[in-house]
Amino acid sequence: MFWGNFFMALARVLDIALTLYLWIIIFRAVISWVNPDPYNPIVQFLYRITEPVMAPIRRRLPFGNIGIDISPIIVILAIIFLQSFLVESIKQWAFTFR
Repeated sequence: MFWGNFFMALARVLDIALTLYLWIIIFRAVISWVNPDPYNPIVQFLYRITEPVMAPIRRRLPFGNIGIDISPIIVILAIIFLQSFLVESIKQWAFTFR
């Protein structure tokens, strides 16, 4: 009973964190279309929180010089995968403890 509730809560918190990060990635992508002020604290926050995830993806993309940054799309797809696979797997595992 205890472990079932623990893993269910863990799955819920992980799902919320992934959803929040998904929206942060979306906001960063939208802001990049309008040439934001790099000294704006919100813009700095968005870049600081997303760049550690997006920069390695950007470096590994073979077509990085075409002028379109598709790393947000790849990160969004990875988040959706994690929500569909990892979070749901933790939930199913939690049910085995109940």
